[in-house]
Amino acid sequence: MKKWFLILSVGLFLLASASVWAGEPYRIGGLFSITGPTSFIGEPERNTLVMLVDEINKAGGINGHPIEVIIYDTEGEETNAVKKITKLIVHDKVLAVIGPSRTGTTLAVIPFVERYKVPLISCAAGIKIVEPVKPWVFKTAQSDRLAVKKIYSYCQKHGFKKIAIITVSNGFGQSGREQLKALAPQYGIEIVADELFGPKDVDMTAQLTKIRAKNPDAVVCWGTNPGPAIVAKNMKQLGMKQQLFMSHGVASKKFIALAGEAAEGIILPAGKILVADQLPDDDPQKKLLLDYIAKYKARYGEEPSAFGGHAYDAMLLLKHALAKAGADRAKIRQALENARGIVGIHGIFNMSPKDHNGLDEKTAFVLVRIENGDWKLIK
Repeated sequence: MKKWFLILSVGLFLLASASVWAGEPYRIGGLFSITGPTSFIGEPERNTLVMLVDEINKAGGINGHPIEVIIYDTEGEETNAVKKITKLIVHDKVLAVIGPSRTGTTLAVIPFVERYKVPLISCAAGIKIVEPVKPWVFKTAQSDRLAVKKIYSYCQKHGFKKIAIITVSNGFGQSGREQLKALAPQYGIEIVADELFGPKDVDMTAQLTKIRAKNPDAVVCWGTNPGPAIVAKNMKQLGMKQQLFMSHGVASKKFIALAGEAAEGIILPAGKILVADQLPDDDPQKKLLLDYIAKYKARYGEEPSAFGGHAYDAMLLLKHALAKAGADRAKIRQALENARGIVGIHGIFNMSPKDHNGLDEKTAFVLVRIENGDWKLIK
């Protein structure tokens, strides 16, 4: 009941105060995995969206219109996501939707936003979300293809020619696995082992024993918590000394807490938010990153994760589109597709009719190493 009170209270507060505004509220939707196994992704996304909407409304709204946000919890489940997207579109009549949090839940709701012609800005990473391009679907999370390129560039530079991959058997893992296999030849990399694990598996010793027998130069694990933390622990238990890479799907302190000592030395591609204070002063994103971290920490008592940044960028893009288009879904879609030079948490967005993510590998990712239980920028 607590989560529903929060959702309703945001809407009721805005409705009660709408009379002091020049225009009717712009109603938008949020769809996040606030509870369940992937709550570490959805909770900071929800928190960030609420914080930004409050800031926008206190500053006068958008063109004299307040933002009314209605947020639902998918619990990280595809069926629930479909029910909630239908409610947002048909019952709540939102102008646009931010989320869902996961690749699988995003892919599940895409047919509905396409059918009803409602702009969706996903916070998930899978490249299938925007490739091939779907007119009404955008995303802010860096694509797994860019993450793989970052890892493979490091492998190439350091002479890792034979790698093993172990990926989770869900939408995020499948998309990552496809990119790992597709891009390997471009970097002179041979995949000597290809193992899978389930989202709820609690031991990967069998898969890692097979990998150990192949004696790879490095291991790449692709998934979201808790599976990757178990992989890290099992590798340590098996005495495996290979360099372990993780995906950006574990880019939060939750992973370090779960993996414990086994997290030490792991390398992963991540958004700059994890190492904002380590960036050079001339980095165009640094000020925005530090401001976001400070505001989030002041409001919620903890630092935001990279996942909260996905919602930040989505609202940044939607704010830009609403300012140009007003309460017109088709014009909002067009404004999103033509958004250029938007400096966000996870990069500089340059959308186009052929690119509904708008990020490049230069600004979207940095490589970080876990040292002494914290993130260290690899320069």
